[in-house]
Amino acid sequence: MTSVERTMKALWSAWWQRWPRWVTWATMLWAVLYAGFGLACALSGTSLLHLGGDSGTSGLGWAVMAVGALAMLVSGAVVLYGLRPAIRVLLWVACGLAGITAFSLLMDAITLMLGQGVDSQASAANKALAAVGAVLLAATARSDHRPAGTAVRAPSAAPQLVQLAAWAGTLAFVPYAAMKLVWASGGTFAGTTGEEMLAVSERNGASGIFLTLESWGLDPTALLAVLGVFLLWGLVRPWGQVFPRWTLFLRGRRVPRWLPLAPALLGAATLAPYGVVGAGYLTLATAGVVTLRRGDFHSSGDALLVGWIGMVAFAAYGIALTIAAVSYWLRTRPASRMSITKE
Repeated sequence: MTSVERTMKALWSAWWQRWPRWVTWATMLWAVLYAGFGLACALSGTSLLHLGGDSGTSGLGWAVMAVGALAMLVSGAVVLYGLRPAIRVLLWVACGLAGITAFSLLMDAITLMLGQGVDSQASAANKALAAVGAVLLAATARSDHRPAGTAVRAPSAAPQLVQLAAWAGTLAFVPYAAMKLVWASGGTFAGTTGEEMLAVSERNGASGIFLTLESWGLDPTALLAVLGVFLLWGLVRPWGQVFPRWTLFLRGRRVPRWLPLAPALLGAATLAPYGVVGAGYLTLATAGVVTLRRGDFHSSGDALLVGWIGMVAFAAYGIALTIAAVSYWLRTRPASRMSITKE
């Protein structure tokens, strides 16, 4: 290790050891900004809940302000009184409320990555702020969980049942990716041709990159599915805990726990409920209880087929990602040096 690397490591270690202190102040700053954002939206009548067209409501702004105010009070209590049990409970309550508010942020992120505009900029900003707050509140709630004399566990694979869940999440994406690639290659699926789907993408404002990849026979959402599967297996296999050789200066170093866990938790919190709720709605539509609109397809039956393929993929992958993330969290927790020695 060079002197520069040793210096950088020492600076990083010194800064990181102080994180229980700075994370509380960061949470308080976020709470002030979030409460102000909610108040501004409420007073200006800006809708934070997109329901299609202008049918949203500005009442959510007051709820956002309330969550921010709660976070301000609780983070202030941490500064004054420390992490007492009642304060920790309130931190987790505020974290849960922020997490619920951040629901479907992943969908907005994917939309922006594909060059399309989000349905509501204010709603997207609210979800992004809420996601940041959920992380800060959780970090504050656990800011005293840094026992001395700990060691990093050796990279390990997830239990067999967790890996079976990963296989289920992977295989569930196969029909979805195949359907998308059929359309991208100009084929026909569910009575809809690739040209028709490309026209739908253009009408919805797809970016030039999206349309170019489609013209090459590569569907961007199928590529994102591949990245999602890569993340899933990185959570359950030992190689997901160590940087590979091609990362140059980082090769052989441990991957920070937050690096895979952040996208995993965001994806699980979005895709699992989205897929499960969507599958429930499709079940009602299949039984004839509700009517499914055909949308961009030629019949409701075609829309139902495509919907089932998508919702099963999202639900199975989201649940598998949740299980894998919990397993990764538990397997990478710092352990006491005494327990490592005994093992």
